[in-house]
This record gives sequence, C-alpha cells and structure tokens, in this order.
Amino acid sequence: MASDPGLAAMLLWTISLQAVGTAGTNSNEVNLLDTTTITGDWGWLTYPSHGWDAINEMDEYFSPIHTYQVCNVMSPSQNNWLRTGWIPREGARRIYIEVKFTLRDCNSMPGVLGTCKETFNLYYYESDRAAGSAIRTAVNQFIKIDTWEWDLGGGRRRLQLNTEVRGVGPLNRRGFYLAFQDIGACIALTSVRVYYKRCVGVSRNLAVFTDVVTGADSSSLVEVRGQCVDHAEERDTPKMYCSAEGEWLVPIGRCVCSAGFEEHRDSCVACEVGFYKPVAGDGLCGKCPQHSHSEARAALNCPCDSNYYRATDDPPAAPCSRPPSAPVNVISSVNGTSVNLEWDRPLDTGGRSDLQYSVLCQKCSGEGGSCEDCRSGTAAVRFIPRQTGLTEPWVTVLNLVAHTNYSFRILAMNAVTHVSNEPSLYASVNITTNQAAPSEVLAIRQENTSQNSVTLLWHEPNQPNGVILEYDIKYYEKDNEEQSYSTLKSKNTSARVSGLKPGTKYIFQVRARTSAGCGRFSQNVEIQTGKAAPLRYNTMTILWICMALVSGLVAFLAIIICRKRHCGYSKAFQDSDEEKMHYQNGHGMFDPFLNYYHILVSFPDARFYIDPHTYEDPCQAVHEFAREIEASRIKIEKIIGSGEFGEVCYGRMRLPGKRDIPVALKTLKAGYTEKQKRDFLAEASIMAQFDHPNVIRLEGVVTQSKPVMIITEYMENGSLDSFLRRHDGQFTIIQLVGLLRGIAAGMTYLSDLGYIHRDLAARNILVNSNLVCKVSDFGLSRVLEDDPDAAYTTSGGKIPIRWTAPEAIAYRKFSSSSDVWSYGVVMWEVMSYGERPYWNLTNRDVIKSVEEGYRLPAPMGCPAALHTLMLDCWQKDRNERPRFCQIVTVLDKLIRNPENLKSMDTLCSPPLMERAIPDFSSCNSVDEWLDTIKMGRYKDHFAAGGYHTLGHVIGMNQGDIQRLGVTLMGHQKKIMTSVQLMRAQVLNKSVPSVHV
Repeated sequence: MASDPGLAAMLLWTISLQAVGTAGTNSNEVNLLDTTTITGDWGWLTYPSHGWDAINEMDEYFSPIHTYQVCNVMSPSQNNWLRTGWIPREGARRIYIEVKFTLRDCNSMPGVLGTCKETFNLYYYESDRAAGSAIRTAVNQFIKIDTWEWDLGGGRRRLQLNTEVRGVGPLNRRGFYLAFQDIGACIALTSVRVYYKRCVGVSRNLAVFTDVVTGADSSSLVEVRGQCVDHAEERDTPKMYCSAEGEWLVPIGRCVCSAGFEEHRDSCVACEVGFYKPVAGDGLCGKCPQHSHSEARAALNCPCDSNYYRATDDPPAAPCSRPPSAPVNVISSVNGTSVNLEWDRPLDTGGRSDLQYSVLCQKCSGEGGSCEDCRSGTAAVRFIPRQTGLTEPWVTVLNLVAHTNYSFRILAMNAVTHVSNEPSLYASVNITTNQAAPSEVLAIRQENTSQNSVTLLWHEPNQPNGVILEYDIKYYEKDNEEQSYSTLKSKNTSARVSGLKPGTKYIFQVRARTSAGCGRFSQNVEIQTGKAAPLRYNTMTILWICMALVSGLVAFLAIIICRKRHCGYSKAFQDSDEEKMHYQNGHGMFDPFLNYYHILVSFPDARFYIDPHTYEDPCQAVHEFAREIEASRIKIEKIIGSGEFGEVCYGRMRLPGKRDIPVALKTLKAGYTEKQKRDFLAEASIMAQFDHPNVIRLEGVVTQSKPVMIITEYMENGSLDSFLRRHDGQFTIIQLVGLLRGIAAGMTYLSDLGYIHRDLAARNILVNSNLVCKVSDFGLSRVLEDDPDAAYTTSGGKIPIRWTAPEAIAYRKFSSSSDVWSYGVVMWEVMSYGERPYWNLTNRDVIKSVEEGYRLPAPMGCPAALHTLMLDCWQKDRNERPRFCQIVTVLDKLIRNPENLKSMDTLCSPPLMERAIPDFSSCNSVDEWLDTIKMGRYKDHFAAGGYHTLGHVIGMNQGDIQRLGVTLMGHQKKIMTSVQLMRAQVLNKSVPSVHV
C-alpha cells in the first residue's frame, strides 16, 4: 500500500495537516474516546485484511502520527470495514462523533474514474458488553449514521483536512462500537473523538445544581432540581433545565436565607451581634431598632431595653417605646350644665405617634364630700365626641347637674401603656356648674283626638334646673316643616291643640322654659286626626264629570291621529338587502385603482399588513401595534423549549380585573445584539397585526424591563408535526381534513392582508387542547431548523428546501402562491402523521427531483381527492396553483360530503423514486424489519406471537396483525403494506408506489 501514489500523496498531506494540532474540548464535553491521546496504534479491527491500514509516521517535529488509511481506488466493488473497540457510554443517552479526515478528489487521480468513489459511511452498533473480534459477522448489525462526501468547501485544494460532527441517540445499551465503511475512496482518518455533553454543576439562586448528562435527542431538556445551601429554604422549588448543548437555561424557583441569616456570595451567613432578621427571605439582616438589642448571632428579633416596650401588633422592626407622660395646661370653660375641656399634648409622648386620651368624670357632693361616677344614678351625661379613645386634645361634656361640683381626670395613653403595667399619668381639673335651662321633656302621649283637635299630656323634665315657667308646644303637618309650623304655650303638663285638618298626620314637640332659658324640644310624636264624613255628589255633578272625561278622551285620540299622518314610517331608515355588501377576502380579481377605492369607501376599517422593518426604530413599531405588559403580571413556571433568541417558557398572566390565563413566553437572552433585538421585536410587531382564530394570538410584550419577552396564547399540544408523531394513526380522515381546513383558513386571512409567510411547515403550526391549528412563527431571519440539512443557503438567506416552491429557491420569488406550494407539503405531512418530506434525500436531490417533475406520492391511506389537491398546490406554474380561499372551499365540500374521501386510489400518483422505496432484502431479523418501518414498539408482540423469522412474517394477513395486539388502524395498515411489499420483493414482482 505504501507504493500507491495516491496513498503516498495523502500521507504527505496528512502529516502536514496533523502538524497544525487540534483545539481543546469544551468543559461541558466528556470524552469517551480521543485517538489524539493514544500514543501507539489505535488497535482497531479491519475487514478484509487488504483494506484499511494503520499508518505510523513522524511529523516535522518528530512527533508520532497514527492514522488509518485506505486507497484501493483502482479496484472495483470495494467494501472495507474499520471497527473501533467497545466504547462504554457512561450513562450518556446521546453521543457525538467528531471525525477528522482527508478525502481525495477522484479527478486528481487519472485513470480511476470508473472505480474511484468520493464518499464513505459511518455506522454504530449498541452492545451491553464487548463482542468478539470478528467484524464480518457483525456487519449487518450496524446502523448507519451518515455518508460523508468529498467537498472542496469553497477552495481549490485537491486534498484538505475535513472535520465532521454527528450526534447519535438515544442509546440504550451499556456501550457501542463505531465502524467506518469504505466503498472505493481514498481516505485517511487522522483523529476520532467520541464524547457526550453535560451541564456542569453550578450554584444559582442559593441552590446547588449538580452535574447532569444531556438528554437523548437534540431538542430534549433535562430537568434538574436544586438543593438549597445551608441555612436556606425553598421559596419556590428551584429547578433548572439542561439543554442538549450542555448549557443551563433560565433558573426557575429559588431558595431564600432562613430567619437569622442573610445572603452573601451564594451562601447564607448568620446575622452579627446587634443585627437580626425575623423571617426567611431575600432581605438582609437589619440593625436592632432604637432601645433594643441582640446578644447572639443569628438573632430572629431584638428584645427591648429595660423600661421600654413594644405593643402586641408592633412589627419586629419597630423601635421600643414607653408610655406617655401626663397632659399639661388643662383649661375648662363652664356653660350652664356643660363644660368644655382643652389641654396640651404630653411633654414626653414615649416615642410613639399613636397618642390617645380618656376622660374620667366624677360628681362630688360638696367640699370634702364623697364623689361618685358621673354616670351613676339617673344623670345621662354625654361626651362629645366621645369619652375614651380621643385623638384630639379636647372634649365637651353635656347634661351635667346645675350647681354641682365635678372632678375630671384626663389620661394620656399609647399602645404600650397596657403592656408596661405602669400606672397611667393624668391631669385633673375641678369645676362647678351654673344655673341652666331645663332638660328634655319626656313621655308625650295623646289624651284625645278628633277631626280638628288633639289633646296632649307629658311629664316634667328629670332636671328642671329651677322653677318651670311654661311649656312650648310646636306642631306641623308631617313632611311640611320647612313651609310652616305653629306653636302653643301651656302653664301645665297638658294642652289641647285645635284648628287641625281632618285625617291629617301631625308632628308634635314640647319643651320647658325657666328663668335660665328654654330647654331642648322633645322627640317627635306623630298623631293623625280623625277622618271627615264622605262627600255626597248630586246627579248634575256626576254628569259634568262624565262629560269632562269624554272630552279628554276625544282630544287624546285626535292628537294620536295627527301624529300618525305627519310622522309616518319611513323606509329610508331601513337597510335594504340589495344595498348590503358582503366582502369576501381573496375572491376574484379587482382593478388596482377602482376596486381599491371602492373597498376603502365601503369598508373604511379595512386593514392591511404593515412591514415593521419599514420603521427606523423597532421599538416604535412594537409599541404602535402591541400592548405593553408589566413584568410583575407575568409568572414563569417552567421552560418548555429553546429558540434562536432565547428560551421558550410556560407561565401565567394576570391582568387587572381578570383571572390568570396560561401563556407562552419567548424571551430574549442576555447579551443580544442590536440586530437580534430588532428581529425579535419585528416578530412581535407582525403578530400584533393579526386577529384570526387560526393565527397565533399575541397577548403583549415586555420591553420596559429585562428579559424582553413576547407573550402569546399557550397552545397545549405544541407543534403539529410532533403532535402527529405522538398520535400516529389515531385520527380519522375527517379529523385530519379539519386540521388542514383550519390552517388554510388562517393562511387565507394572512394572504388577504398581503402577508407572505415564507416558512409554512407543520413545525410552525401550533395545536391547542381543542385540536385547533394556528399559524405561527413569523420571524423572517431565524435559523429554520436544528438540522443543518434543512436549510439551503443562498445569497439572500436560508430557505427550507423541502417546503419551498421552485421559483422561490431559484429566484427568491416569494408570494402567496409559493405559500400555497408549502401548504401542499403541510398537507402531505398531516396525512403521513409527521413523516419527513422526501425522506432521506439530500437537499440537492430534492431540488433536482422537483425540477425534473417528481412530486411526493400519496401517503398510505390518503384519499385520492386530497392527493389531487396536493398536486394542484405543486403546479410548476405558480399562476395555476389554487388560492387559499379556493382551498378552504374544496376542504369544506369534502367535509360536507365525506363519501368523497373514501377513494384511496393512488395509481395516478407519480412513480416513487427508487431511493424512497425501502429495501427489505438487507433485513436479517424481524426486529430489524420493524425498526426499518419505524414500528419497533411491537417487537415483543411479534416475538410473543411466534413470528421469529421474516419467513413467518411474509405469510401474515390483516387478522394476524390484529391478533398480535396492534390496535391502531394506521399502524395495522403500515405493517400490512410493508408485508406485501416485502413479499413482492421476495417473489421478484413489480410493486406499486407505496410509501412505508
């Protein structure tokens, strides 16, 4: 082999390229195999012996270089295998293989064009333990990972060092092998590194998160629950999610320091002496309030100093205080049998502002005599505004006894007066009342009542305060006091009031008068006089009354007739059905000037899509179209995915006067560029202009605080493609057509607004809990898929090749017609339950095949009417494709007439390309066959049913499949179709174009 000129040239290239060296791995990558660290031969197995060779050379620095090379380009039908040793996966569910290699261009080696290849294949095989050394017997057990081909990479070198990385998962066995297959190329493997990714342990929000291995696939997130640090407790369960790239996403929940501890550098430390913290939380330790102290670290509160107190409802942060001193400068002002008391605030309020006063009143019999409480006996002493709980330094005391000595004590109190158990301090004042008017008259009653008079009786006041000279009686008609009232005087405790109206209610009041003046009027007493005898009308009076009534009735009818004649019903206020206009978006062509004017006149509120990129400032556009929401009204509960700009979270939003609603949150990660922010806000500005039940609804945006967020309605079932894969074969045709109808309705609305989606695919359709599909994902500059093969880079950006119309790929001519092409691919995805369009064809193969007239065949079980509609959407001439409004009409007719969906004739479908037909001849077992058709879940069912070889499987029928426990109709059809296809291949018969 060393004499081979191609191999010799490759060896020289390899040595020169190896001398450059390799970069170190990231901290979140854990190597399972790295050949650059192996000092000698890698020790891998080859088959056959004249295939791959282990080459050991020295570079220009005299460092050993170990490679495996093969260059049998002169011999046809090469099948050379190179297998690694058994590699334990160490708990990883998804591993990555980084291969550095050189691959020669066949054009650089004359005379080998018939036998030379420019590709080689990478395989893997899972095993719980190291297998034997025989490669030949294990070749059929390996699973293909990818095919790598020669690529200039934009340069003109005939040989260059290539680096390729591929991910594999999920892995279930304890370890695995890798194998490289050469089919006639000139290859040199310079290094192979196998590693998995992990999230390195971190401490966030006072919680410790340990190392964790990433998930089994590229989109899975691993939830990790954190453990609170010492002296901390959970406020919300601390969680973080480890992404497939080994990066921690936004933390959810948190821990807070316990009472007596405060946060310091991701830990909780005890409060120092003289400081305290009463409750667990984010707060820091506080200094003990005034007149309090703490004697040990980690104090929860600060006890008061001697002779200082706290009220029962005082918070721990309140300073300690004392009871107030006595009020000062008491002034009394006596007015007959009432007294006004005023005083000044205490000189010492005790350090509190909740000062209140109480007044104690005692009545004394004479100088040096005994005293008793003012309220004892019959005296009804009144305090205005009140006797206790006074907040102002004054009080008025009424209804005292004339010519009597009184003693008043005024107490000042605050909230700690009762806690301290110290006697309250007070100021006192003594007064003597003067002569006063009599008190109120009591117990008024009626003695006799007639039509025109009332006789009243009453008792003398309890406190006459002298000789009563006379009584005043006040009376008036009820509810008529403001107009007039009358008075009557009496020397005795009775009086007769005459001159009243019969059958009328009157109000009466009485007061007494002494030489000191008049007392207050008594309470109101209501009395009704007797009713008068009924009136008697003669015959002439009755006749006049009847004539008046008849005249009034005639006049009333005349007025009605007059109004009817002059104010008749006018049809001018009716809306004629002929004048009503129903505008249906998208129906028919219209003159660009005349009809546009007609629409604006007839529908002044007609809306058209406005491109936010026309604004100089993206914030101006988003604030014009979208609603700003306060960040405090958003609660993030969990992370459900990650996007180009940041994380996608689930949360709840509460607006004023409304209950919580579930929402989805797109966040803008920290460190964003100005372009990323502009594109992020542009997507919100676009969504805010749409209002349709089949288009995702924007709830609002958060731009005034970080992180910047886009808030949309939450769609419980996620993206349509994943939803269909989870429920493969579980829906009826009518249900699937209903999903398609909703997507078409949403696209009709968008196209009528003049909006072109450019990336219509099942992954960008969201499904809610009611199975309503909504068009989403309106970002125009995002990475379209994680799969690098999903987007085709042109000078104008990236295009999703498998969903894009030919004119958009070739000339970047995007229109509603190109969206219709994409909709046809979405129809195919729905009817195949999320199958990948064009299966394993490369993007270049897809472009070439479509250009040559190839179209996707009808999925298994797809009605002919739906496949015909798909083919209409895939017309090469975009003017011949249907419009979205027409697609909605077709789907509505199919829903109303479901018998048109029963025809499954797919013979008119274009022939399936050879690469898309599964070849079951390479399957060696039932398990391999089931994995090939993606029905591996039924391996145990087939084994339990006695189907251990493919020979047994070929003879199965529909009933046999049902008896195995395959209950889903879609799965039954897929298995039965593959059985028929395998049977036809075995018998070497032609097979119809059926996709399995």
